[in-house]
Amino acid sequence: MLLVAAAACVAGCVSSTPDFRQVVSEAKAAVAPSVVFIRVIYNDTESGRNRQGVASGSGVIITSDGEVLTNHHVIDKTSEIRCQLADGRSFSAKVLGKDKDLDVALLKLDLPEGAEPPPVATLSPRRLDVGEVVLAMGAPWGLARSVSMGIVSCNDRFLEDCGDYTLWYQTDAAISPGNSGGPLVDTAGLVVGLNARGNMMGAQGFTIPSETILEILPDLRKHGEAHWAWFGFKIQPLEDFKRNIRFDAKEGALVADVEQGSPAEKAGLKSNDLLLSVDGEKVTARFWEDIPAIERKLGRKEFEKPCAFVVMRGGNRIDVSVAPTEKGKVEGEEFACERWGLTAKEINRFYNPDLVFFAPDGGVYVSGLAWDGNAENCGFREKDIIVSVGGKNVKSVAEVKAEYEKSLAGLPDKTRIPLVVMRNGRRTTLVLDYTEDTEKED
Repeated sequence: MLLVAAAACVAGCVSSTPDFRQVVSEAKAAVAPSVVFIRVIYNDTESGRNRQGVASGSGVIITSDGEVLTNHHVIDKTSEIRCQLADGRSFSAKVLGKDKDLDVALLKLDLPEGAEPPPVATLSPRRLDVGEVVLAMGAPWGLARSVSMGIVSCNDRFLEDCGDYTLWYQTDAAISPGNSGGPLVDTAGLVVGLNARGNMMGAQGFTIPSETILEILPDLRKHGEAHWAWFGFKIQPLEDFKRNIRFDAKEGALVADVEQGSPAEKAGLKSNDLLLSVDGEKVTARFWEDIPAIERKLGRKEFEKPCAFVVMRGGNRIDVSVAPTEKGKVEGEEFACERWGLTAKEINRFYNPDLVFFAPDGGVYVSGLAWDGNAENCGFREKDIIVSVGGKNVKSVAEVKAEYEKSLAGLPDKTRIPLVVMRNGRRTTLVLDYTEDTEKED
């Protein structure tokens, strides 16, 4: 009698517990139809030549009118974007907005009038807990979709030099090449992040949380970019275990560096100030993991509107009013001077902080050299800052392009031109001999 009762109890318990395989299957079914394969033609000018290449990635449809989320690096410098849906339909797409800092891009499918609306996935603002089961989805091979399963091994991973504004989900769900831009999905069938980074062994993947993406989505739609505010200073935490650094303070964040000419410097903010609050809201960064949330809040401030900072300096509390400006582009324009065999690129304070030291007012540098091209044979090196071309000072890629085209117009009578470059802070004049047409020889 007792055995019968126990058996009945066990049967009842089992029947009331959902089958995990069914949970996973339903979660997959909720999102998989909205996953898209993205094929792009990109422009490559990095090695002194204009080249086109083909690459691919994944994305996920988030609105019925065809908005697609993917990574910035999937669609960067592209001239053509095409998307293939799970049902076999394919459409061209355009970029609505993109942000290199977060590695997020928003596309819009070119749906013909009267077309059947595409399947849609839902973004969740919920923060994941460590140990939660997740699915990493992608479309690396066209119609064939991929799904890998794992758990969230870390929900607040700080990756130094991989974005100032977000912490990452780290999972053991494999994110292989071609899966970039695909969704991370929870067991409820909701998109909780955008897969962005993995390693070749597939042992771990890194995902941008949906809650962070949702913060910038309105600006991507409205402005075409995340519209970050820029103050011009960097903060660091009160404790840095790896470097064995600890500051004697229980609250605040240390101002590590103030950029010359920035709004922060003009307002009087100084390195080693202890930032206590911004607009009445307390600021505390005890560890590096606390930094991205503070940077994100500062980045969402209104342009040109003064913000009330309270800092501690030399034991005294000081009020500082700082009005941020628009951050703007985080990478400069570039142009391949093919006959010369070099790529000229604008110096950008965020992309080339090492060069800004030598060119605080901006300028142009050599970002790439053609192998065995004219510039390389004449002694040019990558990261040479171009000061003048043919005796004319240059500050922009447009000015270098104009001088380059002028030099081509002088062929075949003129085949040499002097360029003044700055290398490690020292000016050097190099004579560029572009007699050889290395492009034609290729």
